[in-house]
Amino acid sequence: MADTHLNYDNPLIARYAGASMSERWGPQRKFRTWRRLWLALAEAERELGLVSADGKTPRITASQLDELKAHLDDIDFDRAAFWEKQLRHDVMAHVHTLGEVAPACKEIIHLGATSCYVTDNADLILMRESLDELCGQLANVIDSLAQFATAWKDEPTLGFTHFQPAQLTTVGKRAALWCYDFVIDLKELERRRDELPFRGAKGTTGTQASFLALFHGDHAKVRALDELVAAKMGFNTRFPVTGQTYSRKIDSQIVDALSGVAQTCHKWGCDLRLLAHRQEIDEPFETQQIGSSAMAYKRNPMRAERLCSISRFLMGLPAMAAQTHATQWFERTLDDSAARRLYIPQAFLSADAILRISLNLGRGLIVNRPIIAKGVREHLPYMATENLMMAAVAAGADRQEAHEVIRTHSVAVTNRIKEGIGSATELFDLLRAETIFAGVNFDSVTDAKLFVGRSPEQVAEFIEAEVEPIRARYAAKLGQRSELKV
Repeated sequence: MADTHLNYDNPLIARYAGASMSERWGPQRKFRTWRRLWLALAEAERELGLVSADGKTPRITASQLDELKAHLDDIDFDRAAFWEKQLRHDVMAHVHTLGEVAPACKEIIHLGATSCYVTDNADLILMRESLDELCGQLANVIDSLAQFATAWKDEPTLGFTHFQPAQLTTVGKRAALWCYDFVIDLKELERRRDELPFRGAKGTTGTQASFLALFHGDHAKVRALDELVAAKMGFNTRFPVTGQTYSRKIDSQIVDALSGVAQTCHKWGCDLRLLAHRQEIDEPFETQQIGSSAMAYKRNPMRAERLCSISRFLMGLPAMAAQTHATQWFERTLDDSAARRLYIPQAFLSADAILRISLNLGRGLIVNRPIIAKGVREHLPYMATENLMMAAVAAGADRQEAHEVIRTHSVAVTNRIKEGIGSATELFDLLRAETIFAGVNFDSVTDAKLFVGRSPEQVAEFIEAEVEPIRARYAAKLGQRSELKV
């Protein structure tokens, strides 16, 4: 028995990505898709009346199609490997492998086609299916964050700019910011999915010369063949022109879109890690989970860290797709092939992995209200100073004098805090003692909810305008499981 632990195993498969995405980019799905493409081509050629050289005899028979249909999934991978070693050509290896189990079909398999008929069209099929799955996952992540935002839309929390304390926001409003980035990503992935064309039957260098010869110069039938094959494979749009391959710019655009998801996930993961450091929000932590092998007390944000790590990998892939497109010579060169076998599947596997982590996080975030409230109390006196200044001016004080008093005491309090002997709450006591603020009601400016602006309303409006239409579109896909492998 072979040792399955002897050779390198891609962690995206073993640890991170889900079963459906892993299967989609595996050998069985790839080569069964090739066989379905060969069947679709043969069916379309027969339906369009392809005949032999005598101009009368059908070139493809119903019995040949039946035999082909009987062998769509029984792929002998050992035999295909044998043929590829002999021929040094993966497509021809599978043509021979299929021909051996369906001998009556040998002469019609791949008839008029070039290798990219199966390789490119299969990639487009798999990419469209993968984009559709990712869209469903994104919808679930959006839904989870929207639920979180709604639950915490009124909860004041310290906002940050430059990672320095700024004005207050709410926990829910911050979640809406995270959620909106995912909404933008979903729109982009939907566009790429819905606009993705099919390469179709374009021939060796994209001229359709081979099919024109098969149909004895009948241009209408060649055009119809291209359209019919696409329809059989579920596409209603086709590339208007191709070389031997479809434009690799499409790959670049799709990988860019997946990188956009990674950018969002990485930003969110970083925010969660910072919040975990402040102990304001924790990610899910299971009963027996270990934070550190040495420091038993540790509770590390490992899911957010993994989210950032895999996102970083995905964000690095667009450069390869861009270089592939930029260096394709004329109708095509084969230097695209090996790299595409790596970065296209891994881009989708990575995107699947980070969205699974995101959903797990979105449904399990833990808000530590006392810690958040403490942070608000510690900084609210600074934030209230503008309101205090305006109240003093309304009571007849000089604005610049009020500003100078606030500035002087604020700096002094901050210095005391940095020395470890002061607290921001002292600022109110110092200002109350100043004559210029004698007519100001300090109690009226100490409620944190007075400083969150329209945050609660913005959350509700955002969800109504942006999230509810997504929930309606993906109603059948919401509620998917969010467990992680490890």
